[in-house]
Amino acid sequence: MQKITVNGEPVSQEMIQFNVQRLIRFHASHGMAEDQIRAQLPELVKSATEQAIGEILLMGEAQKLQFPIPESEIDEQIEEITEQLGGQEKFDRALAERKTSLADFREQLKRGKRVEKLIAKITETAADPTEAEIEAHFKAHRGEYVKGEQVLAQHILITPDGETQTSKDQARAKIEAIRARIVDGGADFSDEAQIHSMCPSASEGGSLGWFSRGMMVPEFDKVAFEMKDGEVSDIVETQFGYHIIKKMDHKEESEPSFDEVREQIRDFLRHERRGEIMTAYVEELKAKAKIVRE
Repeated sequence: MQKITVNGEPVSQEMIQFNVQRLIRFHASHGMAEDQIRAQLPELVKSATEQAIGEILLMGEAQKLQFPIPESEIDEQIEEITEQLGGQEKFDRALAERKTSLADFREQLKRGKRVEKLIAKITETAADPTEAEIEAHFKAHRGEYVKGEQVLAQHILITPDGETQTSKDQARAKIEAIRARIVDGGADFSDEAQIHSMCPSASEGGSLGWFSRGMMVPEFDKVAFEMKDGEVSDIVETQFGYHIIKKMDHKEESEPSFDEVREQIRDFLRHERRGEIMTAYVEELKAKAKIVRE
């Protein structure tokens, strides 16, 4: 497994995998067929890796520029997170679990908002697609908008902190306890994901959004599509660690009309244009950075 550092900061595999899943969901929701996504998976992993590198560089650049972030914005975001977690006690417990102080957490939120402001500034010149461009795209890619069978799911991931059997046993014991609290104790899956999951999706309650067959690693994929709606899986072991999955919903294959995908295409073309601008900007940052791949 390749190790990458950006100006001395490591690029985690969890960060790369999160970006892979985000790319897969984006392409699937904007018309790319399942077999095409599967065929392009190696390229998506490469793109996700470069995105992770870019995110670290953007965060560093945004930090240098020090966009002003009002404390009131951070207060509002913390209030939202606290409400999502189910109250102050659970919020405090989440910070303790992650070994993060409130001051450090506030600074993390500020860094995220500075990156958002930086991206908005860089892409502000991108023109929105016209209706004619949207229609032309749909006509040229109509077949790609047929959606295969899909699942909406959440998951919780616990990754062993090493390769030893003891580390694996400890990770498995932790996720067994989490599953017991959910299945036997009635704990909320989203709360447990936000507090304990080691996947970046933890911030979204473990949500993976909608995904088609073949988008996840085989062990995960098989279980998710065999489950019933509302069911919580047994423990699933993959290359990333130990998971439990909650299946929220299911869709059969469908072929949407133009009206149904118009806004998706608009979003896709807008994203594509902004992406081109961002890619050029990040390439400039990469040229100045020390990136080590081992």
